[in-house]
Amino acid sequence: MSHLQTKRSSRTTITDVARQAGVSISTVSRVLNQSAPVTSELESRVKAVIDELGYRPQTAARALAGRKTDTIGLLLSEIGPDFYPFMIRGIEAAARENQFNLLINVAGKDTTGNGVSFTLGEHNTDGVLVFPSSLPDKEIIRLHKNDLPVVLVQRPSPAGLQIPCVTIENRCSARNLIDHLIEVHGYRRIAFLAGPEDHEDANQREFGYRESLAAHGIPFDPKLKANGRFKWQASHEAVEAWLQDGVEFDAIFACDDQSAVGAISAVRQAGLSVPEDIAVVGFDDSEISRYLSPPLTTVRVPIMEIGRAATLQLINLIQGNVPVFSKEFATELVIRRSCGCSNV
Repeated sequence: MSHLQTKRSSRTTITDVARQAGVSISTVSRVLNQSAPVTSELESRVKAVIDELGYRPQTAARALAGRKTDTIGLLLSEIGPDFYPFMIRGIEAAARENQFNLLINVAGKDTTGNGVSFTLGEHNTDGVLVFPSSLPDKEIIRLHKNDLPVVLVQRPSPAGLQIPCVTIENRCSARNLIDHLIEVHGYRRIAFLAGPEDHEDANQREFGYRESLAAHGIPFDPKLKANGRFKWQASHEAVEAWLQDGVEFDAIFACDDQSAVGAISAVRQAGLSVPEDIAVVGFDDSEISRYLSPPLTTVRVPIMEIGRAATLQLINLIQGNVPVFSKEFATELVIRRSCGCSNV
């Protein structure tokens, strides 16, 4: 057995990290707690050793010392203009009502998990809320094994684990929306602007889209799928490309309202009208959806309520209560004029 394997089989200490990185214990502490600046080269070296040795601050030791942080962590991959601000409002309100602070970490494009846990984890929170794409499964499993309370928001628990999660009826809601386009309006060529491939909401909405097509005897056409990435610009460009390539479609299902905004702008830029030439529907019922012209048919998601419920679930875990392992919120189909309905 190698020296490294021996270290991994026993509990690694901060002294081990300092020795391997060739720095002082206080330097390792500064990197972990971000309590004082260090050079980027030194920070990278220390983090590499921490990851290599699998070192994490001892949650149990902190608890025995009575060092509760009264802080909840929130791990996000990004903060978009519509969905996340409302979610954060619900989270922050529930945390404040229960005398907890809120610490937010935005992972950005780096979703490998490297460095995320050093900014937000056992050493500075009593528990964390984890959103899609913000943390890989291996890191969620590690946090769970270290007994840090974790609640997953809009993503399922890793296989084999029972980690509480709060989700919405994505699949059924998307299916009902496509059913409406087919059964009420007779659309058959329904294009799909997908979300990020690693995003559970996006995947479930695609499943619902495909299920509705299959139920109505409409084969899935891969040429009618493009990645809008939950972004208006990417969605605009995708629809623009379809139109330029002569792809035929009579409706667009955008995986979220931001994507729908991009789709509508591309249709109009091509000299076409919504819904007279091409219908457009979205998902989320963000604030902008009712003010678009025409107003957007979409699916209403109780965004603030989801954030609040996830936070209360996490606080229950922190306080040692028995968790509800899965809570799924219902949604509501909101019919407006962008789908072709004229009496709303």
